[in-house]
Order: sequence, then structure tokens, then C-alpha cells
Amino acid sequence: MATLHATTPEPASVKEPLSMPTKKATPAKTNAATKAKPKAKATPRAASRKAATTAPKAPAPATAARAKASPVKRAAPPAPPRKVTALSSKLSKTQILEEIAANTELSKKDVGAVLDELGVVIERHIKKRAVGEFTLPGLLKIKSVKKPARRARKNVPNPFKPGELMDVAAKPASVSVKITPLKKLKEMAN
Repeated sequence: MATLHATTPEPASVKEPLSMPTKKATPAKTNAATKAKPKAKATPRAASRKAATTAPKAPAPATAARAKASPVKRAAPPAPPRKVTALSSKLSKTQILEEIAANTELSKKDVGAVLDELGVVIERHIKKRAVGEFTLPGLLKIKSVKKPARRARKNVPNPFKPGELMDVAAKPASVSVKITPLKKLKEMAN
């Protein structure tokens, strides 16, 4: 509030607010123990939590009104399917890399790195003591199938020569890979 004198009225634009006396900030006393401790680095997660708690919060009704007033953004409609032409001969690895690089605007080196990394990801899924299954969505599923050991057998009928008996050798346990086509891959073949 401004102090008004009875003798000299001041215009409203010249009025000055009353100022409160301010205290001078005195440095906090610190002991030697707090000086010796190094500060822990603030992690990005902790920093974001701190920012979230210290950020001023807007009133809820105003934000709700703005949210209702703004139009909802919708995803762009999917692009029409690309015309795919059949190939008359099998592509080599280099030709595959060049084809993908040309269609995706990536460098040939980047496409090669992506395919190599895909191979590593598949290996990590199907190797020993791993999940045992990898799915390339829509295209194929790769499974590692454990086959148990088989004992040796004697005097088994020979399926190729009826009436003859044969001996079947023992087989150790093994792991084979089974690849199953999924919906999109089956549709591509039709």
C-alpha cells in the first residue's frame, strides 16, 4: 500500500508499494564432517522426480478444459500396400543389402549391421539355457527342439526290405531348430 499525504495527492501511476525490510543472508555454518563428504551424483531418474515434485502444479479444471478444447490428433492412415514384383532368380547377400538400402534410405553398411544384430538376437534366444524360441512378428517363429538320446536296438524290422531284421545304432541327445511360418509369410506364398 502507498502512504497518502492529505496535502499532496499522487496520481495512481506514481504510487510505490511499501517495501518490507529484508534480512541479509548469512552463510550457514558447516562443520568439517560435511565438507569432507563428496556429493553423490544426481541420477536422471532422481532429477526428474525432483523436478516433478518441485514443478508448479496448474489447477486441474483449467487443464481439463484445455484438453477438451484441443482436437484429438489421430495417427496417419496406413500407406497403401506397395506393389511387390516376383523375382526370377535368388538374390545374393550383397544384392539383398543393396535392395534394402535402396528402399529404406539407409546406408548399405547400416543395413548389414542391422542384419548382423538380428542374427545375434536370434542366437541369444535359441542357444543353450536360453528361452528356446524367437518370433519375427508376422513372418516366422524359430524354436530349438531338444531331442532325447535313443538306445541301440537289435532285431528291428527293416522298413526298406520286408521280412529282414536290422540293428539300429544308438543316437546321442541333440538339439534341432524348427522354423514355423506365420500368417504374413503364408499369405506371401499364396
